This record gives sequence, C-alpha cells and structure tokens, in this order.
Amino acid sequence: MSTEPPPFGSGQSPDDDPFKKQQPPPHEGGGSPYDPPPRQPPYGGGQPPPYAGGPYGGGGPYGGDPYGGGQYPGDPLSGMPPLADSGKRVLARIIDMILVAIVVGLLAWAFRISQYTVDSDDFEFGKSLAQEALAAILYIGYDTYFTVKNGQTLGKRLMKLRVANLDDGSTPPVQTALTRAVVLWIPFAFCCACIWTAIAGGWSFFDKPYKQGLHDKAAKTVVVSTG
Repeated sequence: MSTEPPPFGSGQSPDDDPFKKQQPPPHEGGGSPYDPPPRQPPYGGGQPPPYAGGPYGGGGPYGGDPYGGGQYPGDPLSGMPPLADSGKRVLARIIDMILVAIVVGLLAWAFRISQYTVDSDDFEFGKSLAQEALAAILYIGYDTYFTVKNGQTLGKRLMKLRVANLDDGSTPPVQTALTRAVVLWIPFAFCCACIWTAIAGGWSFFDKPYKQGLHDKAAKTVVVSTG
C-alpha cells in the first residue's frame, strides 16, 4: 500500500482515509467483528501469540513500535506504522521553523514591522507585538493547513513522518490540528520560544509508550513513520 496520503481537496470522505485503521473481519464461525477472538494455545505450543500479527512482528501489517505499542489487543497503535524517531521529529520541526521564519521576516520587512529597535548607544531588544502576532498566525496556519491536508508539513514530508489520530490512525481533522498547533506555537510566538519548543517537542524523547510531545497529548495525536 502506498504511504502517500490522498491529495487535498479530492472530495474523499474521511471514512475512506487509507491511513484510518479498519475494523478486522469477523473470525470464522460467524458472530460480531467486535466479539473477542477465540482463545489460542499458549505461546510455544505450536501457535504464535494472538498479538503477533503482521509480517514485522507487531500488532498489524506495519508492525509495532520500539516500546511495544501495537503488540497487544486493544492497543490504539495496533495496525499503525511504527512511531517516528524523535530525532527526525526535531529535524522536521527545525525545517518548518526556518521556512515559516523566512516568510515572517519578509512580511515584517515589507510592512515595516521591526522586532528589534536600535538605540544610538546600545541595542534595545524590544519585541514587537505586531510581529509576534504575525508569527503566531503564520505558524499556526501553516501547521494546521498541512496537518489537515495529509498529516505532513513540509519538514515532515522530507523526514517521511506523518501526524495521525491516536485512536484510529486517520489524518487529524481541523479542530484536532488547530488544537495541536495552538498549544505548540502560541507560547513559542509570545513568550518563551526556545524553552517552550524544547519542552513541548523534547517531551517525545521521554514519553512512553506513544512518544508524544505535549502538543500531541493535548490533541490526542501521534507522529508515525511513512518510510
């Protein structure tokens, strides 16, 4: 199956999202697909354990994650691609920040919005509220648009990553993407850019089992690999 999301604006229903996890077919003998699976012989008795689905040893066609997610019945990661490497997430975020910062700088220059004022004797670093607002709008709009489009900002596309809903693996809707972007970029633009980015994004290095940043936790999303 292709790892490329469907084109934006194609009119495709969210239920047709190829990344959304599908309900498993009912097991032999009839019954509801939501009934518990039949008991399997103990591991080592000639049958694999019931959670060892998928050719890569994880809980689905894509395998599990390095912390064991997706390997047990009921785990929301079952059937999803593996979770993204946190180092790649940082690189993707840096790429996105540089791209948007260039646009912010050009617009600030064009509209004579200055972030720093210069005194004749020394530098007085005074943040311009107008530029902070401009940065917040552009960062939030950029992140929200591309996350709703296919789960991939330009940085994530280069790093072969994708944002997905934790519960079903689908591409996040507008409300989810906006929540994620606001939690990440409002403190970045108006308060403590470097500190907040390090805390919110760096959280994924220590979070288990889903490797979520703080903005992922707020929006109930995860970042997975598409490569």
